[in-house]
Amino acid sequence: MLLVDTSVWVEVFARPARVDLATLVDLDEIVTTLPVIQEVLQGFRDEHAYRLAREALFSFPVADSPLPAERFEEAAQLFRLTRRAGKTIRSGVDCLIAATAIAHRLTVLHRDRDFTALSSVSVLQHRNTAE
Repeated sequence: MLLVDTSVWVEVFARPARVDLATLVDLDEIVTTLPVIQEVLQGFRDEHAYRLAREALFSFPVADSPLPAERFEEAAQLFRLTRRAGKTIRSGVDCLIAATAIAHRLTVLHRDRDFTALSSVSVLQHRNTAE
């Protein structure tokens, strides 16, 4: 199962779309999480596009809904581990997404260097679509 990160959804919802998700993965394998949904939806200016994206995102299974408190602590630990390894994570939300993926044994599909760094200090499985 694949947890599709915001960095990929941004490319999917761009006009024109820069990524065709169906060519990368089987859509039945996609899972999302509430932090990804928030990040994606907050970027929409057009109300109609927002509603379409909201409907699409909530059509996928949502891992950790609601998010348990321990996921936030796990995210903080991931951030700290990565920092101790000399790497900078630009987004605490990426740590939360990674912690959710680890907890549910999901692979993160992304275009974001933070997940590569996080995988170097954890068991996070990831796939960068930009490579």
